[in-house]
Formats: sequence, C-alpha cells, structure tokens
Amino acid sequence: MNNNQYSQKALEEHKKLSGKIQITSTTRLTTTEQLSTYYTPGVGAVSSYLAKHPKEVKDYTIAGNTVAVISDGSAVLGLGNVGPEAALPVMEGKAMLFSELANLNAFPIVLRSQNTDEIINTIINIAPVFAAINLEDIAAPACFEIEKSLQSKLTIPVVHDDQHATAIAVLAGLINALKVVNKQANKIKIVIFGAGAAGNAVTKLLVTYGVGEIIAVDSKGIIYKGRDNLDIYKTELANITNSKNTKGSLEDAIVNADVVIGLTTGGNISPGEIKKMNSDPIVFALANPVPEIMPEDALGAGAAVVATGRSDFPNQINNVLVFPGLFKGLIASQQNSMNETIKITTAQALADCVTKPSAKNIIPSVFDKHVVSAIVTAIGSKHK
Repeated sequence: MNNNQYSQKALEEHKKLSGKIQITSTTRLTTTEQLSTYYTPGVGAVSSYLAKHPKEVKDYTIAGNTVAVISDGSAVLGLGNVGPEAALPVMEGKAMLFSELANLNAFPIVLRSQNTDEIINTIINIAPVFAAINLEDIAAPACFEIEKSLQSKLTIPVVHDDQHATAIAVLAGLINALKVVNKQANKIKIVIFGAGAAGNAVTKLLVTYGVGEIIAVDSKGIIYKGRDNLDIYKTELANITNSKNTKGSLEDAIVNADVVIGLTTGGNISPGEIKKMNSDPIVFALANPVPEIMPEDALGAGAAVVATGRSDFPNQINNVLVFPGLFKGLIASQQNSMNETIKITTAQALADCVTKPSAKNIIPSVFDKHVVSAIVTAIGSKHK
C-alpha cells in the first residue's frame, strides 16, 4: 500500500476500534464470595496492610507490572507539537506493544500542560500506581530536564524512550550494517541529522561506542564549538563531536561520510547528498511517518544499506524493538536509570539476534520472540 492507503486504513481501523487497549480483570467475578474477597469487605484488609507496608504495594496490585506511557504532545513522531489529543493514539499504540510483546500492563496518559514543572509534579503524584514511567514524544530540551528530575525523585525506572531506546536500536543496526559493508566503527565518519532528543542520545552513545568521527547537524547547520545560540545540550554535542570544527550545512557535512542518520522530518535528505558520501554508504532515514529520503531514492543514489523507522520497508530501526524488553528488564532489576555501558550491551544483544546480517536484514523483526528476552538478559547481566 502507498502512504495514502495506509493513512486511510489507519483512520478506518482506529475509528472502528475506538481505542487499541482496554482494561480487563485478571480473574472472573461470578460469586458473592469473590465479590467479598476482591472488593468489600476483603479489600479493606489489603488496604490496611499496605498502609503499614507501602513498599509492598507492587506485590498486591498492578503497581508491580504496569507502565505509564506519558506525553505532553510536544514532539509526536515527526509531526511536531500537535497536542495531547493527537498524541493519544500513539501512546495507546505504545501501551498495546508493551502488552503484546513483553506481557506488561501499560496505560496511555496525555497531559494538557507543556510546563516542565507541572509535568514533573503531575508524574510524581501519579507514580504510586506504576512500576515504571515511559516518557514519550516530549520535545527537547524539556525532556532532558523532566527525565533527570524524575529519576532523582522516584525509585522506579523513568526513561524517555525517544532518547535511549532509539539510540540502542540505531547502534544495533549500525553494528550489523558495518558488517555488511566491511567497515570498522573507529574508522568511519557519521553525520547525524537532527539534534533533538533522539539525535542527542544517539550521538552520545555512538561517541561512547568509539565511532571515528561524528558531525551533528540541526536545522541551522553543522553544530560546532562557538556557534551562536547553542543551548547547553547542543553545546555538549559540540564539545564531543566535529573535532575539525567543520562549519556549513548538511550538504557540507555529508561529503565523504560513511553513514548518515536522519532523526528529523520527512524529505530532508536528497539523492544528491547521498552521492557525496563515501563508497557503500549507509543511510538510516528514521523520521516517521515519512523518512528523510525514501529507500528507493537512497538506493538509487548508491546507498549500500538503507533503514527507516517504518515497518513496511526492510530494516525497521525503531524504538519498538527496544522499549518492551528495556522496561521489562529495568523493572525486573529494579533500576531507575541506565548508563552508556548498559545501552551498548543491550544494543549488542539486539544486533546478535540477526545471525547473518545482509543489506536487507540488519535488525531483527519486532515479532522475533527472542528480542525481548535477549534485552532482558543483557540488562540483568549488568545489574548483578
């Protein structure tokens, strides 16, 4: 199907379903005895016990196995600041994937406010219900402050998965793509187009991994030391990338690059720019729903390996491959944050799910039953 057909199909299906998730009981309620046990008067004993032992709430309620998927609608997919109502179907989809792929309960929550302090306080106040907080589609730089603050104030995992799960998926894909073109990470040049939440996390992870040269590019051009109007987060990128202090646009940055990673919006990379890259270039055009360059155009311009964030093309590099196992692993190991070493270990585990990488197979399918367990095992191995 083409994009218009997918759009129409999605609208029809979402309207027919009126929501992709629902709340169901974990046991049948058919007798008076059950009613007395699960509700009044029996539930009073459970409440009285938890009033004295609040740390045991996860053993007696959904708080041990439920993720809050929370957005303010400020950076939804590649669509931008479209608000809470428009964010809701995406959050529902995330909750659906948690359930289907990792057997975790998840509930979508969209907030009317885009005020950082209000978002932080709201999440703190609802946190007792949940085993983890999945921050989603919250624009930079607010997302950085919100995540950091919540991690310091809550004792459950808090992850802005647009940053970390995306970075892990990108690294996993890159590991296998480099095998296909027979290049080494420490000898390549990568251009990362997009310096928002995902671009920031991807850049930092690839620096830690040991990529030879990285140039980050935002909507105003190449990020370099001393550029005007850099916020503190882009200043951090300037300090760890672009060692030659190259200036200019994407067109300047991409010359002789081995890899370009798009984390912006659709149509931002041209075939002409791909032709300026080194031999056997790798193109990750990850904007959703429309990639920075369509796969056929990238391949036509000489790309050796092409990936997108979409499920209808080969090589879907998307955080959907990571977040179900990531949260399941973090909940099991009772961690509220991750370091770069854990991310690299997780990325390697994900890459290893593909035993024979090829140009059209650098990343496992989201339906590969080994993916979640591989990620959970990788996270657990770093928390023993």
